Amino acid sequence: MSEKYRHPERRPAVITGASSGIGAETAKVLAAAGHPVALGARRVGVLEEIAAAIRAGGGEAVAHALDVSDDASVAEFAAKATADLGDIEVVVSNAALVAPGATIEVSSERFAREIDLNLVGAHRIARAFVPAMAERRRGDIVFVSSDVAVRPRPFMSAYSAGKWGLEGMVTALQMELEGTGVRASIIRPGPTWSGMGTDWDTEDAAFVLDQWVRFGLARHPHFLKARAHADAIATIVGAPRGVHLSLLDVNPEAPVEEKP
Repeated sequence: MSEKYRHPERRPAVITGASSGIGAETAKVLAAAGHPVALGARRVGVLEEIAAAIRAGGGEAVAHALDVSDDASVAEFAAKATADLGDIEVVVSNAALVAPGATIEVSSERFAREIDLNLVGAHRIARAFVPAMAERRRGDIVFVSSDVAVRPRPFMSAYSAGKWGLEGMVTALQMELEGTGVRASIIRPGPTWSGMGTDWDTEDAAFVLDQWVRFGLARHPHFLKARAHADAIATIVGAPRGVHLSLLDVNPEAPVEEKP
C-alpha cells in the first residue's frame, strides 16, 4: 500500500457513551484491534471496570468522566484523553438519551434536554476533536445515529428529531471536511438490544413497542446485539485511507422462513 494511504501504526480512539451497549462493545472491539482507547461517560465506576478488563486482556485503555451536554466536561475529557494516549485519531460519538412520552405531553424542558444531548452533544465532541484531525490531515469520526432518523417512532419524538438532525449535521460536515483527510461517517443501527430503554417503566415500554407494531415499525421479532454495531464501526475506521464508508445502515435479519 502506498504510504499516502497508510494509517499511522498507533491510532488512539475515544468512545463516548462507553459505559454500556454499543459504546462499551465498541471500546472492546477497537482495543482488541490494537487501538488505545479512552472511554467516556457519566458512570465512571462502570467505565473503570470495562477499562480494567481491556487492560487485563492486553489492551490499552483509560476512563474519564464525560457529560456531552456540558462544554467544560467535554473540554476536560478531550484534554485528559489526549494527555493519556496522544493525538486522537478515531472518535466514536455514541452518547445518547431516549425516554418515552407523547409529543404534546412531555415538557419542552425534557424535549430540549434530549435534543441537547443527542444532537448538540455530538457537535461538542466534533468541535473538541476534529479541528486537530483536520490540521493533521487525517482521522475518523463516527456518529452513532439510529433508524429513527429515517423511520421515526411514535412516543419517541425528541429522540427521532435528534437523530434526524444529527444525520443532517453530519452530512453537512462530510462536505465541509472533503479534502482534509478526515472521514466523518454515520452508522445507523436498527432495532438493537442495548442499555438504552432499560430504565423505562415496564408498562411504558410495552405500550411503545405495541405502537411500533401498529405502525409497521417492527416487522419481525429479531433484534441485534450491540456487538454487531461495534464490528461495523471497526470496519468503518479500519478502511484504508482513500476509502470513505460514509453511511452504514445495520439492521437485524428477519427469521429465516421454512420453505412451504
